[in-house]
Amino acid sequence: MMHKAQVHNWPAYIGWSVGLLILVALIYWLMRQGWNWRRTLQSDLPELPAVPAEPGATILESKGRYHGTTTAGNWLDRVVAHGLGTRSLAELTLTERGLLVRRPGDVDLWLPAEELTGARTDSGHAGKVVPAGLLVVGWRLQGKELESGLRLDHPDQHAAWVTAIEQLAPRTKKTEGVTP
Repeated sequence: MMHKAQVHNWPAYIGWSVGLLILVALIYWLMRQGWNWRRTLQSDLPELPAVPAEPGATILESKGRYHGTTTAGNWLDRVVAHGLGTRSLAELTLTERGLLVRRPGDVDLWLPAEELTGARTDSGHAGKVVPAGLLVVGWRLQGKELESGLRLDHPDQHAAWVTAIEQLAPRTKKTEGVTP
């Protein structure tokens, strides 16, 4: 006598599928709660500087992506307050008065020259690793040291941006450890 193997156990498939969907929804909800908690913890972060009506003469311009802002020295500590944690397209303009990061659909970021602390290229920032590299710009927001990660559409331009920002930033850097 031949026995047929049961090919479909629909109640088990449906049960596992519903259970998996509930698990995915729970994980998404927990991630969202963590993001909101981080925003609450960073609510003491001062407001971002307003974009001036006349940002000054242009030194460099490029298009790329804004990957986020972190506390200086900790590439995984993403800042989410004031929209700084949202990845977006970006149009960068470096002027004699500062760095303007226009973000379509999000808050524009203005980094005045006197608040720039430097720039470098790095392979990781804000939880994102890019082997070809990112442009990381250091800046201060009322004494809080921050770093913003940007990826230009043409990564070979990163070095020119680092040089230009480094030339602009020293005019405002304080010399530490030097007594008059």
